[in-house]
Amino acid sequence: MDIKTASALRRLRLVSAPEAVSFLLLLVCSVLKRATEFNAVPAMGMIHGVLFVLYVVFWLDAWNRAKWDLKTAALYFVLSVLPTGGFFAERKLKREAESAVIASRARKEGIVNA
Repeated sequence: MDIKTASALRRLRLVSAPEAVSFLLLLVCSVLKRATEFNAVPAMGMIHGVLFVLYVVFWLDAWNRAKWDLKTAALYFVLSVLPTGGFFAERKLKREAESAVIASRARKEGIVNA
């Protein structure tokens, strides 16, 4: 894995958890808006919208650089629209990055010819 691909995956991983948190907070704010006089939906909606757009841009970049198949790309996109999906995406991307680092070190040390 080259440095640009690793960077693209890292950016996607770093934005996925905050995007998931903002989605959950937006849902809480929506409930609070209807149950009380507290209305933080406009502010939280804007924050979540910016994080979601960043996620989609980083997702497109990662898809392009990592050469994912359609199934993998669709999985990461579906995880972005589920309330807690960003946490699963972050964990899966972290495992994928760790596997790539291990494989890269093994190739460098001549352990494998992959």
